[in-house]
Amino acid sequence: MKLVSNATLQIQKPINEVFEGIVDPAKLTQYFISESSGRLESGKDVIWKFPEFDDKYPIKNVNIEPNRSITFVWDPDTAVQIILEAQTDKSTIVKVTETEREFGVKNLEWVISNTGGWANFLACMKAYLEYGIQLRKGAFDFMKKD
Repeated sequence: MKLVSNATLQIQKPINEVFEGIVDPAKLTQYFISESSGRLESGKDVIWKFPEFDDKYPIKNVNIEPNRSITFVWDPDTAVQIILEAQTDKSTIVKVTETEREFGVKNLEWVISNTGGWANFLACMKAYLEYGIQLRKGAFDFMKKD
């Protein structure tokens, strides 16, 4: 049995605005990460930093289909795929899938944690893109190492 992390949310913005909200570091740093070494582009690796962690995370094997999908690897064991689906009301459904790990206690913890993390990503993106609200700001300060 394989474990897969999934999260889905509808954002009340057109697909091109949602796509740019993910690939453009000026937007992504407003609701998800604190730093990026560049724009997400096919074949280009970037480095992300999160405000609550000291580590930097390499984003590799990036593959972009504009206004359709974004895939990358940020951990050697899994791949992330973000699928965008335009709706007739000019909103966008965003589906995040991170695959896959073998069934086991450690990986059950991974799937629960990452599913919650991707749900948080989507909620923060929705708040920022729709209302300009930064939900993540200060939300994880308790995780910082002193």
